[in-house]
Amino acid sequence: MRAVVSAYNFLIVALAVLAGATIALAFVLIVVDVGIRTAGLMPPAYTSAVVEYTLLYFTLFAAPYLVRQKGHVYVDALVSRLKDRARWFAEKIAYLICIVTSLIFTFIGFKLAYEAVVSGTIEERSIDVPSWVDYWAVGPIFLLVAIEFTRYLIGIDSLYRERTTATDSL
Repeated sequence: MRAVVSAYNFLIVALAVLAGATIALAFVLIVVDVGIRTAGLMPPAYTSAVVEYTLLYFTLFAAPYLVRQKGHVYVDALVSRLKDRARWFAEKIAYLICIVTSLIFTFIGFKLAYEAVVSGTIEERSIDVPSWVDYWAVGPIFLLVAIEFTRYLIGIDSLYRERTTATDSL
């Protein structure tokens, strides 16, 4: 079990690192594109399409890590005013809502990716891209997000305690 937990924690951190690399790629592409335009030359046609995909992917890749690190936005105005048992109950309801929502996105993501692969449709942008590229990561990433919220639900951690590190045990 320890190996599974270690592999899972490694995956969460690796996705966060990949998100950072994706942001860096977008930055470099934009700087190069602007530099080429400033020099009066024609920049590559693929720059805007690739940057659009980086916006999608870095958001997705960072999501499980942000849930783990409590780095996403949440409002605790109500929960912070509740007393012990009511607070515990409100937390559990919030976690369940997040888990169910994440699992719905997981299902939809897998469904859309499957349909895009089966249909073989192509998105026509500055470059032609298979439609499944829009959806392939949605299902797996939201499954990881659901797992992260499940950690809160079963009491491994709480959104309302101090931040943890992504390498803390499950």
